[in-house]
Amino acid sequence: MTVVLSYKSKQAIDEWLKKFPENQRQSAVLYALRIVQDENSGWLTEPLMDAVAAYLGMPKVAVYEVATFYSMFDLKPVGKYKVSICTNISCLLCGSEPIVAHLKNRLGIDFNETSKDGRFTLKEVECLAACGGAPAMQIGQVYYENLTPDKVDAILAKLE
Repeated sequence: MTVVLSYKSKQAIDEWLKKFPENQRQSAVLYALRIVQDENSGWLTEPLMDAVAAYLGMPKVAVYEVATFYSMFDLKPVGKYKVSICTNISCLLCGSEPIVAHLKNRLGIDFNETSKDGRFTLKEVECLAACGGAPAMQIGQVYYENLTPDKVDAILAKLE
C-alpha cells in the first residue's frame, strides 16, 4: 500500500520548503516529519517516513536517521497527551528526580509507556532547552517550568 501525504500535509510542508533553497529540499525534513506525525495521532509509521523521503527527494535512510535521533518523534503509538520530561543536568540539579517519580506514580506508568486508558505517554527527553526554568516538561506544544509535584498535579488535572 502506498501512503500518500494528505493535501493538508503537502501544503504545510510546501510552506516550509519556501524557506530553503530549491536544491536543499531535505532541509525541511524536521518540519515535514513533525507535520505528518501530528496528522497521524502523534507517531510516525515507516510508510509515512517513506512518503516524506519521496516528497523531499531524499534517501529513506536519511529520514529514518532523523526520526530516530530526535526525541520529538515517536515510532509507535502514543497517548492523547505525551508528557516529555527533561532529565538532563540542569533539570536534574533543580529537582527533576522527584518530579519524575511523582509523574510515574501519578500516571501509573514508566518511561516509554502509555497509560491503560490511552491518555498519557511518559517520555524521558535529553533536553527541552528550558534550563532557566528547570525542572521542565512539555505536553504537546506547551512547556511547563519550575515544576513541583503540586504544579504537576494541577497541570494534569486540567487535562483529565
